[in-house]
Amino acid sequence: MIEVVCGIIYKGNEVLICRRNENKELGGYWEFPGGKLEPNESAEQALKRELTEELGMSVIVKKHFTSVIHKYEKFTIKLTAYKCEFIKASFKLIDHDKYEWSLIDKITSKKLAPADIPIIEKLIIEK
Repeated sequence: MIEVVCGIIYKGNEVLICRRNENKELGGYWEFPGGKLEPNESAEQALKRELTEELGMSVIVKKHFTSVIHKYEKFTIKLTAYKCEFIKASFKLIDHDKYEWSLIDKITSKKLAPADIPIIEKLIIEK
């Protein structure tokens, strides 16, 4: 199982979603940004590192939101989501080709990465 962490990054009443590059695994799908944990790294450390590497972004990690286990065709991931507060970003895009700030209710109209769908559903329920 691959351990992955993502951020539900708030700026006002909107959250950040990013679209994966077509040449990447799950290319064209929208997701909450983040990435894989490295050995001896906490989930919060991994999230901050991945956001810096992939988006030139700084956030305040607020609290754990939920974890999802999803079995894709070739691999299984445990995706742990944290609510975060946006500080700043250069938005240099490495693994993504597009990003946008969106109201939670509007995200469901996107082509979402399957592991992210339960996270969105829980966010809508808890609004």
